[in-house]
Amino acid sequence: MTQQSVIQSGDVVHITGARPNFPKAAPVIAALAAAGVAQKLIHTGQHYDEALSESFFQILDLPKPDLNLGVGSGSHATQTAAIMVGIESAIGNSKPAMIVVYGDVNSTVAAALVAAKLGILVAHVEAGLRSFDLTMPEEINRKLTDQLSDLLLITSPEAKDNLEREGLGDREIFFVGNSMIDTLLAHLHEFDEKKIASKLNLDGDYAVATLHRPANVDELETAKDIVSALGQVSEQTQIILPLHPRGKESLMQAGLAKFDQIKVIEPLNYIDFISLVKGAKFVITDSGGVQEETTILKVPCLTLRPNTERPITITHGTNQLVTVSDLVKRVANLSPVKDVVPPLWDGTAGERIAAAIIEFLGRK
Repeated sequence: MTQQSVIQSGDVVHITGARPNFPKAAPVIAALAAAGVAQKLIHTGQHYDEALSESFFQILDLPKPDLNLGVGSGSHATQTAAIMVGIESAIGNSKPAMIVVYGDVNSTVAAALVAAKLGILVAHVEAGLRSFDLTMPEEINRKLTDQLSDLLLITSPEAKDNLEREGLGDREIFFVGNSMIDTLLAHLHEFDEKKIASKLNLDGDYAVATLHRPANVDELETAKDIVSALGQVSEQTQIILPLHPRGKESLMQAGLAKFDQIKVIEPLNYIDFISLVKGAKFVITDSGGVQEETTILKVPCLTLRPNTERPITITHGTNQLVTVSDLVKRVANLSPVKDVVPPLWDGTAGERIAAAIIEFLGRK
């Protein structure tokens, strides 16, 4: 099958590319399929590690991608350009009804830009999130994607305020909740903290850490400070660190291997990772999605960043922002977690997103 024949006129086309996209897309694709909507799925291959991409399709019951662009790694420009060329080629002369993009990765903004240039409607799932930090590549992706989107699907109330401040108040904005939480709740019975602890030979309390943000791992001096702080935390609680390909070299160069109580492991599939988080005493992260997952799992979350695009995980969840200099102290003084769930994080966001897409397309 040639790329030009993959997409048919009238299809709703979903674009996924990185680990956070898959649990967000799965409930939407399932709900649209139940409504009889013709769909296609393009996986850009932005994450190409087995545990970070292909295994997610099996675990989350995602349909096999109609096309995998296989773009792999590279600079932001190289990766984004390759995704744009691949998506444009896949669309060819067809006229999809809509392109649906998720989150804030390079695949998201690349697909939105191609669709906008071709006059194709764009829906952005997880619109309106803002860290107000333009040093984050993801923040640039979020802002540009929302400017290019026709249908803005938001996970939390403050996202609407952010969009209105940017002059997008006249766009179609729907508060639908968080489809990633749909996936977590649907698989809640499969998360087995004892099983993953046995698999990883863990004994007693442990914490989980995830680090991949450029601001934390790209500069060696910053990485050294973080590694030193993690080392001090590990003197009290063993830390399990599934290392994303990004940042592994710099963290190792910063001295990570010298701390016996920091256990570095390969990236985990979705079920194993959430099982590990569920059993953790606390989590240290710079990831957006982990802030949301810990909120539902009621696991204390220390976000090693000066800001978050998900403030609702602080006001309605278990999350708190920390700096490297106060990490050790904050771990020692962790507060009891809040027993609050953000509004519409109820397991049915995918159905609301599908309904919004169908209603929107019906009017267009």
